[in-house]
Amino acid sequence: MTKQLMIHNSDGSQLGPIDIDENVFGTEPNVHVMHLALKRQLSNARQGSANTKTRSEVRGGGKKPWKQKGTGRARAGSLRSPLFAGGGVIFGPKPRDFSVSMPVKARRLALRSALSSRADNIKVIKDFSAIKNPKTKEFIKVLDSLEVSGKILVIADTSTAENQHLKLSARNVPTVKLILPSNINVKDILEADQIVMTEAAINEITERLKK
Repeated sequence: MTKQLMIHNSDGSQLGPIDIDENVFGTEPNVHVMHLALKRQLSNARQGSANTKTRSEVRGGGKKPWKQKGTGRARAGSLRSPLFAGGGVIFGPKPRDFSVSMPVKARRLALRSALSSRADNIKVIKDFSAIKNPKTKEFIKVLDSLEVSGKILVIADTSTAENQHLKLSARNVPTVKLILPSNINVKDILEADQIVMTEAAINEITERLKK
């Protein structure tokens, strides 16, 4: 099954429709699977490096601070006890792995659901060959011609000749995020107000997700 999106030139003019696979861009979004994929992505981004020392790891404290009896104070065996300033921490965080696994088929379903839910906000461009030099103003000119605004996600292969200046031109625009077609993810797709994809990116993503 196919549906159509309009391909635009870098000057905003329409080049004609492109067929896109409805199984990738036109399915009923599965909100639960998208939620699981988003949780997985956020969890996997956590470093898990928070660390505190227990009383056995804190330096010093080898000598008994005062004698056992006769001082009127509570008995103590070490100043590195959690009861004292500079002592160990009880049940503090230790380095851990927050990563969550998810089946490949479920991850693909989440991506298809995310793309389908944002299908109306996708603008397809032939390529970014109009950017002849790595200049931000040339990239902004292309975005203005496409009539996109807000948080913009640009999906394009920057290694190709026609997109060779795209990466340097887009990096200084704070509202734009540029990713490769192989790096699409649920979080970026859902956060963007508008999505700009090259024709080649559409084909690459379709080939990857229709399996």
